[in-house]
Amino acid sequence: MKLLRLKITDPSGFRSLPFGFEHHFRNEWSLQEELTDNEGFASFVCAGPNGSGKSNLLEVLGSIFYHMECLYLDNPPGSFAYNEDQNPEGFRGSKAIPDGFELEYLINPLDNFKVKGYSNLARVCVKKIPDEPPQWWLLNHEDSDQPTELTLGRTYARQLLPDFVLGYSSGENEILSLPFFKMRFIQLDEYWNALSQQLPYSGYPETSMVYLDNSFSQAILLCNLLFQDERTLQPFREDVGIEALKEFRIILRRTIALTPEQLETFVSSNESQPQTLESIVKDHPALNTEEDELGNTLYRLDLLQLLEGDEKSSRMVSALKRCATLSYKDDASDSLILDYWVNGATQQAFKENFSNDPLSLFQAFQVLLTLNLYTVSETLKADLYKSHSHYVSETIPTLASDQRIMRFKFVRFSKVGVTEQMMLKELSDGEHQLLHSLGLCLLFRNTNSLFLLDEPETHFNPEWRANFISRLRQCFPESGETSSEILITTHTPFLISDSKPEKVLVFEKDKNTREVSIHKPEYNTLGASINKITMNTFGKRETIGAHAQRILDEFRCRFEEGGEDSEELINEIHQKLGDSVEKLLLIKAILSSEGRDSPEVE
Repeated sequence: MKLLRLKITDPSGFRSLPFGFEHHFRNEWSLQEELTDNEGFASFVCAGPNGSGKSNLLEVLGSIFYHMECLYLDNPPGSFAYNEDQNPEGFRGSKAIPDGFELEYLINPLDNFKVKGYSNLARVCVKKIPDEPPQWWLLNHEDSDQPTELTLGRTYARQLLPDFVLGYSSGENEILSLPFFKMRFIQLDEYWNALSQQLPYSGYPETSMVYLDNSFSQAILLCNLLFQDERTLQPFREDVGIEALKEFRIILRRTIALTPEQLETFVSSNESQPQTLESIVKDHPALNTEEDELGNTLYRLDLLQLLEGDEKSSRMVSALKRCATLSYKDDASDSLILDYWVNGATQQAFKENFSNDPLSLFQAFQVLLTLNLYTVSETLKADLYKSHSHYVSETIPTLASDQRIMRFKFVRFSKVGVTEQMMLKELSDGEHQLLHSLGLCLLFRNTNSLFLLDEPETHFNPEWRANFISRLRQCFPESGETSSEILITTHTPFLISDSKPEKVLVFEKDKNTREVSIHKPEYNTLGASINKITMNTFGKRETIGAHAQRILDEFRCRFEEGGEDSEELINEIHQKLGDSVEKLLLIKAILSSEGRDSPEVE
């Protein structure tokens, strides 16, 4: 996938992106050069001061693809997945999604789409006029020099969307995560509806939108270490030093309690007559009853019923059991315990049971981890679906570990220079973030996806920041049939210095109107010094800290006022301040005032 153009045509704009905002990610010349040279991975680096609107660009792209996903999801009856017909107010007049936009990009087409030029990629444009559904246009149809409007059903429309839209934020940017969390609940409702009505369930998320927050850290690490070869894992190992996965445990809690009101939702849609609670339980294979100490009837639901099967089943729980070194049921907690002592045979078992694909295992984990949202009420879900500003962490309850449907424990691995095995939780914040950000790129490296990474390097030391683009380039194939697009927001000059100017987007926000604008640097950023980038992109002209600058300014004032011995003043400057360009320039000015030779400024 390659982004070409975004325009906001919603009269209300979107966040700080005003009506009429338009950005061309590539011009025709740079696009043709990129397609011809095939230099491999190169992300767009979005830079600018805090609050300049960098994340707004990621937010609007996430929101647009959330909109498109909702339109083309194959929603079963009763699903909470909103579309234009079911919930028009969820789109129109909502700040959560721009009601008018134009988005143009290149993507790998199906054989059904006859295209010309652009290395056989389809150049598509999605246009949404306010109060109307989106329209699809093919801009490089083989038989026409004019844009061709497409009338697409669900199957073909989804083929023109990215394989995945992936979000990640290292901070508290929950507006970016909001459309992704809405999709998590759509995914949960999809499974709940299939379970309650005993409908077929595919075993993997239908939606392509994935928000890879900290709840997926262990899943990302395990999938990579179980499947990837030594060469692919090099970005993991060069900085963090992980050698090999040694063991881990998966705990699956099978049943949850249901209230009588919840139980009534399990009435079969084919029943013409009202059913009693007892008959509902009797007719449904995932329901059962038990009595408490006072003789009261308690209703329980086997939440994993559609995910379990016999020994030969391909369902995910059965597959996980076949890969386990040891598995057993804990009757006290009604949980399935799966222990893994990892060796070559364990890795081979995972490859055989999960299509030799780390993404297949990750999607199984994704389904199971999403079930941890089972406690969220219908009222809260409905409120979240329609929201444009919810802080998810404040509204969605965090379950105690023993209340979760799925959790990992005892994830241990060997590390270079460490005698004993380490647990994942023993790593530093920077190590966690590096494994997480690089790990998600490794997982989706062979897909045509859109990555929206919001400040993925905030916890890194300077060396890791300087290496980050190089590490990302190691994560993706140098060439091939797949092509992902990556947008990274950052305050790190090193990322800009590793990028060509056409790949750097500099953001500015008008102090009066609060509207965002984007421009390309007017100098060659690739290989530019950190000082030059800091000055030109972030408006920071000094190379020293503000406190040190104040001390230097005080020395300058003393020099300009006169009356002091120059030699003593210079010695005092040397004693109090370390070497810097600013210090040498001041000393040069002092010496020049006396006609003496000044030190060389490096």
